[in-house]
Amino acid sequence: MSRRLPASERTRLDPFVIATGDASPRDQRDLMERPFFSLAKSRRTVPILYEAGEVRVEVFAVPQHGMATIWDADILIWAAGQIVEAENLGLGTSRFLRFTPFHLLTAIGRETGASDYKLLKAALARLQSTSIRTTIRNGEHWRRHQFSWVNEWEELTRHDGRVEGMELVLPDWFYRGVVDRSLVLAIDRAYFRLKGGIERWLYRVARKHAGRQPQGWVFDLHHLHEKSGSLARVSDFALQIRRIAARQPLPGYRLRIEHDGGREMLRILPAHLSTGPVDIPVETIGRSHARTIGRSHAGPSGDHTQRHQLTLWPDTTIPGLNLESNNKNNFKGRARDVEKLIRETARSLDAAVKSGRSSAASSGSPTPFDRLGPSDPIDPLLPLDPPGGRR
Repeated sequence: MSRRLPASERTRLDPFVIATGDASPRDQRDLMERPFFSLAKSRRTVPILYEAGEVRVEVFAVPQHGMATIWDADILIWAAGQIVEAENLGLGTSRFLRFTPFHLLTAIGRETGASDYKLLKAALARLQSTSIRTTIRNGEHWRRHQFSWVNEWEELTRHDGRVEGMELVLPDWFYRGVVDRSLVLAIDRAYFRLKGGIERWLYRVARKHAGRQPQGWVFDLHHLHEKSGSLARVSDFALQIRRIAARQPLPGYRLRIEHDGGREMLRILPAHLSTGPVDIPVETIGRSHARTIGRSHAGPSGDHTQRHQLTLWPDTTIPGLNLESNNKNNFKGRARDVEKLIRETARSLDAAVKSGRSSAASSGSPTPFDRLGPSDPIDPLLPLDPPGGRR
């Protein structure tokens, strides 16, 4: 007698069909503040064990897939943004999401080639296989909640293997933390362009703690290392923080290394409030070409050749140079100068002609101007060409 398999959780949930990927990305506050993800691109199986007061976070991975990474978390950020956007429009949502991979990938700044779909599925496998156990947001009598980032997922494919749609079910713990508006924050889309795991994590810490506070937020580097869950030594972690502070890659925030006695501190300031110099770069930063859930060819964050990054709040507007108007005004001014010069030259010539004729009348010899025929014009000075040559 065959054993009856339990019904899929999707049979008990109404699907939340996502018609577009265009929604502001949102992050869940608890995920921004504590270590829930691996910050490395290499496979991690060492657990994360974090405890602060009554808050405890434990993250476990299986060797086959490794721990979910901070790049995999982009899927959760996208899902949170879609849920909040739908509720803002008065639409119903649920933990059961139905969507196209194309919408997801483009919304988080990834490409949509065949290899990118494979990387997406690998990310979903890590999210599903990673186990989390935490005391955050538990009631008085419930001390721990255990779950995975994705309860289940499935893809709809054609006979040729092309993926046309996907479905996934989010855990109740995460979903409840999204529908409670006090537990989500909007984040800058430029976050998806950040390359390094630590700088991605640092942006989320900055957005959660510093916000718009005029004095920002100050962290002891040892404490920051504990909050990150990083496997790097404290000295190596501090070195990476200094390098990030030197490059200033975080959209909307500025970082400053400070010292309080023998302690090294990191101050995080909103970009529109930060003043003063930052530390000089320690050394040239190398680029990592490791694969994430989808490759992005945007310029590496922190490059000086990169365009001005998006910020959480609009900067003071400074109008750009109106070069077209400047060219026109410059040309008109130069033309006026030339006309003035022509008039002055004409008066001088006229005076010279009269003087020459009166002199010739007395001497009887013709002047050079008398030798000009009536059809021989005096070539006046031509107007200067506008910048860039004649049109």
